[in-house]
Amino acid sequence: SGARASMPGMMDTILNLGLNDEVAAGLIAGNPTPAFTRFVYDSYRRFIQMFSDVVMELSKKTFEVIIDEVKAAKGVKNDIDLDADDMKKLVDLFKAHYKEEKGEDFPTDPAVQLMEAIKAVFRSWDNPRAIYYRRMNDIPSDWGTAVNVQSMVFGNTGDTSGTGVAFTRNPATGEKKLFGEFLMNAQGEDVVAGVRTPQTIDQLAEVMPEAYKQFTDICAKLEYHYRDMQ
Repeated sequence: SGARASMPGMMDTILNLGLNDEVAAGLIAGNPTPAFTRFVYDSYRRFIQMFSDVVMELSKKTFEVIIDEVKAAKGVKNDIDLDADDMKKLVDLFKAHYKEEKGEDFPTDPAVQLMEAIKAVFRSWDNPRAIYYRRMNDIPSDWGTAVNVQSMVFGNTGDTSGTGVAFTRNPATGEKKLFGEFLMNAQGEDVVAGVRTPQTIDQLAEVMPEAYKQFTDICAKLEYHYRDMQ
């Protein structure tokens, strides 16, 4: 979504859109390593879960139950401990659950997926939490939202990629110090969903020193330009 005034977390987004069995097989053919195969099926199962939840209003929790069952059967605690075969199994289980609940197969045509996702984002302008947020922040309801369609940057391709959120200063105290958190080998919703505990932005200096240096340089440049916390 892309409304005139920022409404963080109020509107809906669908990640990993466009994945189906054919696309997944095509991606893996280009890089058939176990790690990359895991990434592809991890992204695919995420898409099924998110599309089902946001577009088709199937409870996200029912998918979490399936994930927990697969983890329990394997004797592991975290999603990150599931391998490529486990992720492929999750895709099959998720599709079966979708068919059982909806009485039809999960949509495989990317054009259909896209149009349904766009409609869902427009609908989310009128969801209860967005209405309440606008009321609290004096944002007019007739402004409406745009829908942005953009290419995906994957934070879950391995231990050299990740995701996070940060402020150039502490938003509560105004202290001039980077404030935020990140997760390696994860996608955006992992940070907000609380399935894994993120690391503080300071720890990025130890995990990826070069990326941290580049990040702090960009933060300084942006804040100097806009004369405000970013």
